[in-house]
Amino acid sequence: MACVASRRAPAIEDVVTDGGKAVAVRGLERRFGTLRVLRGLDLEVAAGDTVAIFGSNGAGKTTFLRILAGLLSPDRGEVSLFGTPLPGPASLRRRIGVVAHDSYLYGDLTAAENLDYYGRLYGVADGDRSLSLLERVSLADAADRPVRTFSRGMLQRLALARAMLHEPDLVLFDEPFSGLDPTGATLLFETLDELKRAGCTILLTTHDFARGLGCADRAVMLHGGRVAWQSRDGVPTAAEMAEIFSAVVQGRPVPERGN
Repeated sequence: MACVASRRAPAIEDVVTDGGKAVAVRGLERRFGTLRVLRGLDLEVAAGDTVAIFGSNGAGKTTFLRILAGLLSPDRGEVSLFGTPLPGPASLRRRIGVVAHDSYLYGDLTAAENLDYYGRLYGVADGDRSLSLLERVSLADAADRPVRTFSRGMLQRLALARAMLHEPDLVLFDEPFSGLDPTGATLLFETLDELKRAGCTILLTTHDFARGLGCADRAVMLHGGRVAWQSRDGVPTAAEMAEIFSAVVQGRPVPERGN
């Protein structure tokens, strides 16, 4: 597993040109019918950072990640990844890995067939890599089973393997701890650590303060479709984050720690 810095020399369009920022978002807005989900969201993430994004249901977390992944278009605002405005060329989208709450796996295909299919989409026709990743997520014994027979935890592990298939530079995790069995949780923490050490940029949404903060360099809280709070120097403790969360939701002054 490696990011661009430890693989090939990057193409011209791959180079981070926006002051070292992997993600730069300004004035992002998105509505669904009359419902305004994102209301002028601004956020910058330096290349190589891991950012945990918190927020109550409806705060805009999933919508934000779907826009970064190219699965939704914003109504207004600017979004750049590695200095290139979205939607960008196919080469930019190939630098993104996604582990969504929905697995986006094909139930009638086996685990190996799913990875082979996505590998072809990403231009990674490497059966050995697929098998290696299945072993990495403890699914080698289930490689030839139809995915529709998988448990929720197994689906999450296979989605994790798919996200790593093309060695992305930016990985987006939407509620990655949800439904994970103990094996999957251990694998996720190990994978996050490997991605961080390889220099990847990681954004993850979660309601789990302890787990999210345990992975992160920075913490961000969304509320009402905007960034309501973000840490400036490291991350708070889980207890401090719970206080910050309550203060933001209730409209009270936010404790000074990390703000």
